[in-house]
Amino acid sequence: MTMKRILYILIAAVTIGSLLFSCEAIDDRESLPAVTLTPETLKFSITQDATNKNLVNFKSDDPTVIPFWKYVDALGNELGHSNKSTDQVVLPFAGKYTIYYTAYTRGGSVEAAPVVIDVAENDESYFRDPKWEMLTNGVDGKTWVLDFVDPVGWAGLDYPALSGDNWSWLPDYASNSWVMDNKDWGQMYFDLNGNYNTSVTQTAIANSNQTTKKGTYSFDIKNNKLVFNGGVEMLYGGDYYGDCSNWISVKVVELTATSLRLAVIRDQSRKGEGVCLIVFHYKVKS
Repeated sequence: MTMKRILYILIAAVTIGSLLFSCEAIDDRESLPAVTLTPETLKFSITQDATNKNLVNFKSDDPTVIPFWKYVDALGNELGHSNKSTDQVVLPFAGKYTIYYTAYTRGGSVEAAPVVIDVAENDESYFRDPKWEMLTNGVDGKTWVLDFVDPVGWAGLDYPALSGDNWSWLPDYASNSWVMDNKDWGQMYFDLNGNYNTSVTQTAIANSNQTTKKGTYSFDIKNNKLVFNGGVEMLYGGDYYGDCSNWISVKVVELTATSLRLAVIRDQSRKGEGVCLIVFHYKVKS
């Protein structure tokens, strides 16, 4: 087993950029070398951009370790994390943020002392892309619920690309009511009121009991990725939860002012079906 594979298993549960795998770690800690690094000898840097203080650069200068970064706001809300050696994040809201850096080695992990940075003002230009307004309605917020015209469908992993594994089947509910019970499955809320605020109210599969979780999110418009933080998971309907290992990092398949389609990867089908996207369709709550 290679060093990278061992370390990947250690951090896979918290790495948002990774693909979805199902694997078991082999407990071979006794054969691993001792950790010689200390918090004081870790080689890394966290710097704000010279011309735009809302841009923060992460850099790990030790090629023998696998880095892990986590950043939180002043209230302790986790905003995101990364395992790239070099990365840049945007913190568009004014405030204090804490950056955590952990170096993973063959023998274990070493955590650096947290680094606190101060962002003096909001970066209004960051939200100029109209998709922010479509998703959140800005500071006022927007609530989404399942659209029972066609609440769920299935697609290839590359959908909606023009090539590759891009097939899709998005059936209408009237002719395919077997896909899920027609009931109140809950709601999903986003806003930009001083932070990336989100909450999801999820209805249980077997009854009408509801659970609400609040946290933050990140929206990568370029790569069509939406990530929930703080224990929040994407709203779903039907008995599909056990077929997917990840309901946190999801694909944005469609986004307009009135329609949202988010997809999770069916990577552990309980019926032995192949890997594909399960696509849920939402409309704005009236």
